[in-house]
Amino acid sequence: MMTEHADGGGASDADRPDLSGPHPARIFGHLFDRHSRPLHRYLARRVGDLADDLVGETFLIAFQTRAGYDPGRGTARSWLYGIATNLLRRHVRQEVRGLRAAARAAGSAAGAEDHDNRVADQVDASARARLLAGALVALEPGDRDVLLLTSWAGLDSNEVAEALGIPVGTVRSRLHRVRQRLRAHASNTEHLRSGDE
Repeated sequence: MMTEHADGGGASDADRPDLSGPHPARIFGHLFDRHSRPLHRYLARRVGDLADDLVGETFLIAFQTRAGYDPGRGTARSWLYGIATNLLRRHVRQEVRGLRAAARAAGSAAGAEDHDNRVADQVDASARARLLAGALVALEPGDRDVLLLTSWAGLDSNEVAEALGIPVGTVRSRLHRVRQRLRAHASNTEHLRSGDE
Protein backbone atom coordinates (compact mmCIF):
# COMPACT_ATOMS: atom_id res chain seq x y z
CA MET A 1 0.00 0.00 0.00
CA MET A 2 1.27 3.49 -0.86
CA THR A 3 0.49 6.69 1.03
CA GLU A 4 0.54 9.83 -1.12
CA HIS A 5 2.55 12.86 -0.06
CA ALA A 6 1.32 16.33 -0.94
CA ASP A 7 4.17 16.66 -3.47
CA GLY A 8 3.15 13.49 -5.29
CA GLY A 9 5.75 11.19 -3.69
CA GLY A 10 4.65 8.02 -1.98
CA ALA A 11 5.52 6.17 1.17
CA SER A 12 5.03 2.41 1.48
CA ASP A 13 3.90 0.57 4.58
CA ALA A 14 7.58 -0.30 5.16
CA ASP A 15 8.22 3.45 5.56
CA ARG A 16 5.56 3.63 8.29
CA PRO A 17 6.13 0.50 10.38
CA ASP A 18 4.01 -0.55 13.34
CA LEU A 19 6.52 -0.24 16.17
CA SER A 20 4.07 -1.49 18.78
CA GLY A 21 4.12 -5.02 17.33
CA PRO A 22 5.46 -8.16 19.01
CA HIS A 23 9.00 -7.92 17.54
CA PRO A 24 10.22 -4.32 17.88
CA ALA A 25 13.90 -5.33 17.90
CA ARG A 26 13.56 -6.95 14.47
CA ILE A 27 11.74 -3.91 13.11
CA PHE A 28 14.42 -1.61 14.52
CA GLY A 29 17.08 -3.80 12.92
CA HIS A 30 15.44 -3.16 9.55
CA LEU A 31 15.12 0.57 10.33
CA PHE A 32 18.79 0.71 11.28
CA ASP A 33 19.87 -1.14 8.13
CA ARG A 34 17.78 1.16 5.96
CA HIS A 35 18.41 4.57 7.55
CA SER A 36 21.65 4.52 9.58
CA ARG A 37 24.07 5.21 6.70
CA PRO A 38 22.22 8.20 5.21
CA LEU A 39 21.57 9.52 8.72
CA HIS A 40 25.27 9.13 9.54
CA ARG A 41 26.30 10.99 6.37
CA TYR A 42 23.97 13.85 7.26
CA LEU A 43 25.20 14.02 10.86
CA ALA A 44 28.87 13.72 9.86
CA ARG A 45 28.52 16.74 7.60
CA ARG A 46 27.13 18.69 10.51
CA VAL A 47 29.23 17.53 13.47
CA GLY A 48 32.05 15.37 12.12
CA ASP A 49 33.22 12.67 14.50
CA LEU A 50 30.21 13.10 16.78
CA ALA A 51 28.07 11.48 14.08
CA ASP A 52 28.78 7.94 15.32
CA ASP A 53 27.57 8.80 18.80
CA LEU A 54 24.56 10.72 17.53
CA VAL A 55 23.41 7.90 15.23
CA GLY A 56 23.57 5.49 18.14
CA GLU A 57 21.81 7.94 20.42
CA THR A 58 19.14 8.59 17.77
CA PHE A 59 18.27 4.91 17.47
CA LEU A 60 18.42 4.40 21.24
CA ILE A 61 15.97 7.26 21.81
CA ALA A 62 13.78 6.01 18.96
CA PHE A 63 13.64 2.54 20.50
CA GLN A 64 12.94 3.91 23.98
CA THR A 65 10.18 6.21 22.72
CA ARG A 66 8.74 3.88 20.06
CA ALA A 67 5.32 3.97 21.73
CA GLY A 68 5.11 7.66 20.80
CA TYR A 69 5.71 7.03 17.09
CA ASP A 70 2.54 7.51 15.05
CA PRO A 71 2.79 6.17 11.47
CA GLY A 72 -0.15 8.41 10.56
CA ARG A 73 1.92 11.53 11.26
CA GLY A 74 4.95 10.67 9.15
CA THR A 75 7.47 8.15 7.93
CA ALA A 76 10.02 6.44 10.14
CA ARG A 77 12.70 8.30 8.16
CA SER A 78 11.34 11.73 9.03
CA TRP A 79 10.79 10.62 12.66
CA LEU A 80 14.44 9.52 12.93
CA TYR A 81 15.71 12.74 11.33
CA GLY A 82 13.53 14.68 13.77
CA ILE A 83 15.13 12.90 16.71
CA ALA A 84 18.60 13.46 15.22
CA THR A 85 17.87 17.15 14.66
CA ASN A 86 16.78 17.55 18.27
CA LEU A 87 20.04 15.91 19.36
CA LEU A 88 21.94 18.25 17.05
CA ARG A 89 20.38 21.22 18.78
CA ARG A 90 22.03 20.03 21.98
CA HIS A 91 25.34 20.03 20.15
CA VAL A 92 24.75 23.25 18.20
CA ARG A 93 27.32 25.19 20.21
CA GLN A 94 30.05 22.89 18.96
CA GLU A 95 28.74 23.13 15.38
CA VAL A 96 28.64 26.93 15.52
CA ARG A 97 32.15 27.06 16.96
CA GLY A 98 33.41 24.88 14.11
CA LEU A 99 31.70 26.98 11.46
CA ARG A 100 33.07 30.18 12.98
CA ALA A 101 36.56 28.71 13.03
CA ALA A 102 36.25 27.72 9.36
CA ALA A 103 35.01 31.21 8.49
CA ARG A 104 37.94 32.76 10.39
CA ALA A 105 40.35 30.44 8.57
CA ALA A 106 38.90 31.55 5.24
CA GLY A 107 39.18 35.21 6.22
CA SER A 108 42.73 35.01 7.50
CA ALA A 109 43.88 32.94 4.53
CA ALA A 110 42.40 35.43 2.06
CA GLY A 111 44.05 38.36 3.86
CA ALA A 112 47.47 36.75 4.24
CA GLU A 113 47.95 35.25 0.81
CA ASP A 114 49.14 37.07 -2.26
CA HIS A 115 47.02 37.71 -5.33
CA ASP A 116 47.86 34.40 -7.06
CA ASN A 117 46.82 32.37 -4.04
CA ARG A 118 43.55 34.31 -3.71
CA VAL A 119 42.69 33.57 -7.35
CA ALA A 120 43.47 29.88 -6.75
CA ASP A 121 41.30 29.91 -3.63
CA GLN A 122 38.37 31.24 -5.63
CA VAL A 123 38.24 28.11 -7.74
CA ASP A 124 39.11 25.78 -4.89
CA ALA A 125 36.02 24.03 -3.56
CA SER A 126 37.37 23.86 -0.03
CA ALA A 127 37.83 27.63 0.06
CA ARG A 128 34.23 28.06 -1.05
CA ALA A 129 33.11 25.66 1.66
CA ARG A 130 34.92 27.72 4.28
CA LEU A 131 33.25 30.87 3.00
CA LEU A 132 29.88 29.15 3.04
CA ALA A 133 30.53 28.18 6.66
CA GLY A 134 30.38 31.86 7.60
CA ALA A 135 26.98 32.17 5.95
CA LEU A 136 25.69 29.00 7.63
CA VAL A 137 26.73 30.13 11.09
CA ALA A 138 24.82 33.39 10.59
CA LEU A 139 21.54 31.57 9.91
CA GLU A 140 18.90 31.08 12.57
CA PRO A 141 19.07 27.48 13.88
CA GLY A 142 15.62 26.61 12.47
CA ASP A 143 16.56 27.97 9.05
CA ARG A 144 19.87 26.08 9.12
CA ASP A 145 18.05 22.85 10.06
CA VAL A 146 15.64 23.22 7.13
CA LEU A 147 18.47 23.90 4.68
CA LEU A 148 20.68 21.05 5.83
CA LEU A 149 17.87 18.50 6.12
CA THR A 150 16.92 19.38 2.55
CA SER A 151 20.34 19.67 0.95
CA TRP A 152 22.52 17.29 2.98
CA ALA A 153 20.01 14.68 4.14
CA GLY A 154 17.91 14.79 0.97
CA LEU A 155 14.57 15.08 2.75
CA ASP A 156 11.72 16.65 0.81
CA SER A 157 9.63 19.51 2.22
CA ASN A 158 7.02 17.15 3.65
CA GLU A 159 9.65 15.04 5.41
CA VAL A 160 11.39 18.12 6.82
CA ALA A 161 8.03 19.35 8.11
CA GLU A 162 7.40 15.98 9.77
CA ALA A 163 10.92 15.84 11.21
CA LEU A 164 10.77 19.33 12.71
CA GLY A 165 7.07 19.34 13.59
CA ILE A 166 6.33 22.46 11.55
CA PRO A 167 3.94 23.15 8.66
CA VAL A 168 5.12 22.41 5.12
CA GLY A 169 4.51 26.04 4.16
CA THR A 170 6.93 27.13 6.88
CA VAL A 171 9.57 24.76 5.50
CA ARG A 172 9.15 26.17 2.00
CA SER A 173 9.24 29.80 3.13
CA ARG A 174 12.33 29.19 5.30
CA LEU A 175 14.05 27.42 2.44
CA HIS A 176 13.25 30.27 0.07
CA ARG A 177 14.52 32.85 2.57
CA VAL A 178 17.72 30.89 3.25
CA ARG A 179 18.47 30.48 -0.44
CA GLN A 180 18.05 34.22 -0.95
CA ARG A 181 20.44 34.93 1.93
CA LEU A 182 23.03 32.49 0.63
CA ARG A 183 22.82 33.96 -2.88
CA ALA A 184 23.29 37.45 -1.42
CA HIS A 185 26.23 36.22 0.68
CA ALA A 186 27.84 34.60 -2.38
CA SER A 187 27.29 37.75 -4.43
CA ASN A 188 28.80 39.96 -1.70
CA THR A 189 31.75 37.60 -1.31
CA GLU A 190 32.42 37.61 -5.06
CA HIS A 191 32.07 41.41 -5.13
CA LEU A 192 34.54 41.80 -2.25
CA ARG A 193 37.00 39.36 -3.83
CA SER A 194 36.83 41.03 -7.24
CA GLY A 195 37.46 44.39 -5.55
CA ASP A 196 40.67 42.97 -4.04
CA GLU A 197 42.14 42.08 -7.43
